[in-house]
Amino acid sequence: MATCRAVLNVAAALALISLAAAASAQQTGTPPGQQPPALAAPVTAAPEPAASTATATENSPATADNSPRAAKTIPVTLHELSPWSMFLAADVLVKAVMIGLAFASLLTWTILIAKSIELSAGKRRLRRALRKIAEARSMAEAQLALGPKNNVVSALLDAGLREAKLSAGMASDSGIKERAASRFAEIARAEARRVRLGMGLLATIGATAPFVGLFGTVWGIMNSFIGISKSQTTNLAVVAPGIAEALLATAIGLAAAIPAVIIYNHFSRVTKAYLELVSRGQGAVSRLLSRDLDRSHLDHSHLDHSHGGMMASAAE
Repeated sequence: MATCRAVLNVAAALALISLAAAASAQQTGTPPGQQPPALAAPVTAAPEPAASTATATENSPATADNSPRAAKTIPVTLHELSPWSMFLAADVLVKAVMIGLAFASLLTWTILIAKSIELSAGKRRLRRALRKIAEARSMAEAQLALGPKNNVVSALLDAGLREAKLSAGMASDSGIKERAASRFAEIARAEARRVRLGMGLLATIGATAPFVGLFGTVWGIMNSFIGISKSQTTNLAVVAPGIAEALLATAIGLAAAIPAVIIYNHFSRVTKAYLELVSRGQGAVSRLLSRDLDRSHLDHSHLDHSHGGMMASAAE
């Protein structure tokens, strides 16, 4: 009896356990005999974070198509802003202005070289001639000392001798000196015009070159603004090349004008020193002419005195 009762108790306990397992399986949706849901949850839930992450990535502003990282880079053509390339890219009128200013600058440096050689050689000749006639007693002696040299002192001596020869036999020395002084002044003025040749061109270049360059700049900037209106953009990369080409004209104008003004002032001082030497030569020849006139009168007085003595002795 006791054994049967124990078997019945065990069977009742197993039935209760099976009923409890069936009830729990119905609550979780898992059929009996399969693994509990806690073991399968990580396998089925793993793709969900990836999907959510992908969704968040698609909706994130950092990875959107309109983000700065994803934006396409617009290619910008870079212009070479060297002086030669700017000259080639400039307008026809601006090119003409630049070429004219470059030619004016070339003339300026040519005048500098030519006038420097001319004035330095002329000053050396004048100083040498003044030293040679400093000890001469007459114009004929001074002309012999100079020799057949073509310089302003020789021209002054020739003019003095010619005037003395043309005025021979006249009693008034003041008239001879006045006419000779007029000849000397003409020679000095002609020499001043000769040595100042090219100075007017330097003054013109120095005064007008900046304004000519400014005209080229204004024309180039005007074309740049017309290009801005056509392209409908105010990007500096589009505007800068045209403005740089225009400003190059002003730079060339200043490069031509500044040396011209400096060289003009330099030659003004050098020419003044040269004309002072010419004035010294004019004074030296005038003194020689005055000596010759006084000597001729002295000779005439001696002749008259000798002739008078001879007449007196003959009368006695």
